[in-house]
Amino acid sequence: METVAKETVLEALKKVQDPEIHRDIVSLGMVKNLEVVDGKVSLTVELTTPACPLRERIQDDCKKALAGIGVTSVDISFGAQVRGSKSGAGQTDLLPTVKNVVLVAAGKGGVGKSTVAANLAVALKMHGAATGLLDADIYGPSIPIIMGVKEEPGKVSVNGGFKLKPPIVHDLPVMSIGFFLEPEQAVIWRGPMLGKALHQLMADVHWGDLDYLVVDMPPGTGDVQITFSQQLKVSGALLVATPQHVALADVIRAKSMFDKVMIPIVGIIENMSYFICDGCNKKHEIFSRGGAERAAERFKIPFLGEIPITSSIREGGDQGVPILVKEPKSEISRIFLEIAAKLAGQLSVASEAARRAQSLKIISS
Repeated sequence: METVAKETVLEALKKVQDPEIHRDIVSLGMVKNLEVVDGKVSLTVELTTPACPLRERIQDDCKKALAGIGVTSVDISFGAQVRGSKSGAGQTDLLPTVKNVVLVAAGKGGVGKSTVAANLAVALKMHGAATGLLDADIYGPSIPIIMGVKEEPGKVSVNGGFKLKPPIVHDLPVMSIGFFLEPEQAVIWRGPMLGKALHQLMADVHWGDLDYLVVDMPPGTGDVQITFSQQLKVSGALLVATPQHVALADVIRAKSMFDKVMIPIVGIIENMSYFICDGCNKKHEIFSRGGAERAAERFKIPFLGEIPITSSIREGGDQGVPILVKEPKSEISRIFLEIAAKLAGQLSVASEAARRAQSLKIISS
């Protein structure tokens, strides 16, 4: 009887879809530890990321699906198993213990890309995901300052050799080219030297097992982006733009570059979107508004959210304490946590798309 009951329950749960992947949770392998005793059902739903923003919706859908089959009670718990979404034909995976590599990029400088990258990495960690932060902005490495890194990278024995061990700060492993430069030293490197330095930052660093590695890219469309596309399997790029109409041109350039190197864009964020006055509590759109969102609509790229201008973000970066660490209950921290959850969701979608594409490739061959 219990076997029949379990089959009935599983059949009912096939009506429940993951809201982002749009496939049922049974075929996705998300139903775990299912037990049925005297009409009482208990199960674990294994989410594709601990940052999933839609767990309550999944829970409600499960209870509704089971309500009509004679179940007397339903006990649902949640776990999470992040799935990898890295791709890149013919490339060697330099980071085999990292499930998802996210490039935070911008078509130009001055849009707050590094601050966004650092805070999103902290947000993913606060959601419960194993996360690292890599500063690949060769010409202007600012992550050590933003994160307040004081410790030098160490060394760790790996497979009979040695690799660099990233310093741990705010519970994140952090690596930057800035660790190996004098504070006032200018980086004057041509392509081959850039490529070698980036290869070492990827291949010679022991990150351990990570769900997400957030990479702060240099602005623009140059050698570093090309090197990453050639040497590293990545999950996707996240574009940071500002509200002005000219932001559209910057997004076009960045999108064109990532399209050419076959790196999918998993989202766009609008930074410096608005300012709320302390005195009047009125929202001021200093740089206009909506440029990034219009670009997202035009290119059918997920728009993940707006980040306002606030002195607390700047102060946190100057002090080496990201806003999520300094003021975890603030409205700004809530916004970063929400954007990080949406980003994690898009990476789950990318993971499923990559898996299905690989399955089709195997079948066709």
